[in-house]
This record gives sequence, structure tokens and C-alpha cells, in this order.
Amino acid sequence: MKVAVATSVTAALALGLAACGSDSGTTQPTGAASSGTGPKFAGQTLTVWRLGAPTEVFDKYMNDLNAAFKQQTGADVKVQWVPWPDAQKKWTAALAGGEGPDVTEFGNDQVAAWVQQDALADITDVVKGDANLQQIPQNLWSYETIDGKVYAAPWGGGTRAVLYRKDWFDELGIQTPKTWDELVATAKTIVDKKGKDVDGFAFNGGSDANMSLSPFVWSAGGDFATFEGGKWVGQLTQPGFKEGFQFYTDLVAKDGVSGKGRLTQNSVDIAQRFAAGKVGMYVTGGWDIAAIKEQSKGKVDESKMGFFSLPAKDGSGPAPAFQGGNDIAIWKDTKNVEMAADYVKLAAGKEFGVRYAKEGGLLPLYPDALAELGSDPAQKPFTDTFKVAKGFPASPNWAEANDTKAVLQNAARAVIDGKKSVDQALADANGELESILNQ
Repeated sequence: MKVAVATSVTAALALGLAACGSDSGTTQPTGAASSGTGPKFAGQTLTVWRLGAPTEVFDKYMNDLNAAFKQQTGADVKVQWVPWPDAQKKWTAALAGGEGPDVTEFGNDQVAAWVQQDALADITDVVKGDANLQQIPQNLWSYETIDGKVYAAPWGGGTRAVLYRKDWFDELGIQTPKTWDELVATAKTIVDKKGKDVDGFAFNGGSDANMSLSPFVWSAGGDFATFEGGKWVGQLTQPGFKEGFQFYTDLVAKDGVSGKGRLTQNSVDIAQRFAAGKVGMYVTGGWDIAAIKEQSKGKVDESKMGFFSLPAKDGSGPAPAFQGGNDIAIWKDTKNVEMAADYVKLAAGKEFGVRYAKEGGLLPLYPDALAELGSDPAQKPFTDTFKVAKGFPASPNWAEANDTKAVLQNAARAVIDGKKSVDQALADANGELESILNQ
């Protein structure tokens, strides 16, 4: 889910809209109201869940979008921001209790899991009947299309790179690393010069840990799982995966460039430490720029931050990073599918879809906007990485293994804590991964 590319100086993903308690209701979205229908839904309120935390940039975007929606339909919008690490629990509770939103933001790699649980409305007719949405290239609808039906609209895409303290690099005379060895050496220099309580390269062992682990695994030729003979086969014990996993856990266990006391931190936690001057480098997307600037009260601003592509082991170019993005979808229990469909078409349409991506640190999905963005040098780390980006296993159960059961996070902690060898940890994790993906 979430992939990202930093906008020149602002950025922040974590978009989210509000929660509106909906019980049962219509199930299939039937044609949405056209923009000329006037106050068709006057006096009604739409609840939208946005993921992340509100910032000045995000609030302005949502205010503009919701004002346009009210002008078009007459309806008000209630927005609720849901932190990314809490999203799974919120959706699960909403599904069980019937108190979900009308519209929600999703990471695109989560769509299949929620379709399997019958949580999302089929919006095939809405998408196919909208000229704006049809401009989004068809190859970008793979996560959203299941058994020929569309359940979400792509909102923004991209990949991840390394956010670093540009001012520290300048001060210490450090060049951006081009190999794994240089990455470790750079991280050690930062720890040596800035203090033992500083993470030179922050280890992510939290809810989005595999976003940081995967580039090392893929760069070494490994993968998480493959679909063979009608079932998922884990690849965690294969040489490529083992090499990348070993390197990543060694950042803490052997190289000491990230603290052992922070093995469960996720990217939100790391961003907060970065804002406090306690992190030199970590894997993330452009959305963190605005949040870090705010959290640091301007002390760490755009001039002190930069991005570079995480390097391949041998320096041959960027390491593959996760290819993902964010979607917008209609919750199945919404009481007014037509009103929700109008919102999705407006939000993901060209004007607000491009703004969502650019202002949120993501790649816009409309071809002309993407081409324009690629000419910006600040985007080069992301556009270069995006060319070799890869995806996680396209299983509806991937989110359970990745987030809920934290299969690889637990394996990494067991290795770093000295409770298991790498071979044993990966053998155990491989069996658990296969069991989850094939259930």
C-alpha cells in the first residue's frame, strides 16, 4: 500500500477521510450523479476516512475537495483521520460493527483482502462510465480489479527512497552511498559523529517493516513468495531472501547503526525521531517531509532533508523498492452508494487526483502529470526507483502476514535478540507465511 515519491518541498501521504456510521444499505453503486445535478444530496452528510495525520497541506486539500463536492451535490463531508498503524483495526471493527465510513482511503495492496471479506462495493460501472478515470492507464488498475470487477479507484502511486539529513551529509563531507557497504559506512559515521542515541540508518521493525526490508531482499535476487501450482510457496529460505534479511538485521545486531531498544518502531515513530534529530537515514516516502517540518517546528525544514535511491548491493543502480500506492473506495455498508460514487469520481478525477498525489508526496497517475513531474530533479530518486519497483505477493491474506501476524518482524527480532539463527528464524517464518497465504 502506499508508495510514494516526494514532491519538491512539500509532501505528506497519510490522507484520510471521516468515519460515518453506516449500517446495512445498498450494495451496488448504480450510476453516480452528474456534475450538473445541483443540490441532489442537500442536507446529507458523507463520512470519509483518510489515513495518516492532518497537516496544513492535507487540510487545505480536503477543504477544497469537500467544498467542490458540496457545490456539486449539496452534501457535506465529515472527515476522520485514521493513523496508518491503526487502519487494520479500524476497518475490522467497522466491518464487525456496521459503523464504517461511506468512503475510505486504502493502500492498494490491501484491496484484495477487504474484497475477500465483502467490505467494499463493486464500482465497475462507475469507473467505466467516467471519462476522467478512464484516462488512468489500465495497467495501474491491477490491485483494484478482482475477477473482472473494480472495487477501488487508484488515487496516487509511487515507491520509496531513503530520506536523509542533507545538512549532516554536508557538514560531515559524506556522499550519498552507492553500494550496501557504503550505506553501512555512512550510517556508522553518523552514529560516531552525532551520538550513540542516533540511528545512522533506522531499522523499521513495526507495522510497515517490509517496506524497508524488501529492497534489500529484492536487490539480492530474493522474493517473499511465488504462486505455483495453485498455491503460494514461501521463498524465505532461498539464498537471495536470506542474504537481504541477514544484511537488514545486521544493521542492528552487527553494525550497530540502529538501536536495539527500538526494534518495534514503524515509519511514524522513525519520522518523529528524525524530526527530533535522532535519525540520519531511513526508508520512506515524500509524505514525511511536511510532517517532519511541522513536528520539528521548522527546525528540520526542506533545506535539511533530501532523498536518494536505496542502492543495489553492487552499485549497479537503485535497488527495487515497493511499487504501490493509495486508493479510494466505497465501503459496502454505505447508506448512499450514489453519493459516495460521486465523491470517488471527484476525488480521483484529474483535478483532485493529481493534487492528491503531488501534495501527498505520491506519483500522479494521469500520464501528462506524471511526465511533467519526472522533469523535476527532486523526483529523480523516486522515478528512477519506480522503474525497477516490485510488489508484494498478490494474496488477499498478505495483509495478515505483513501486518496482523507480523511474520517477518517477529523473525527479525528473534535474530537480533539472539533467540534464533537466521536459518531457523526464516524456516519458521516460511512455514507460517505459507500457512497464512494459503488459508
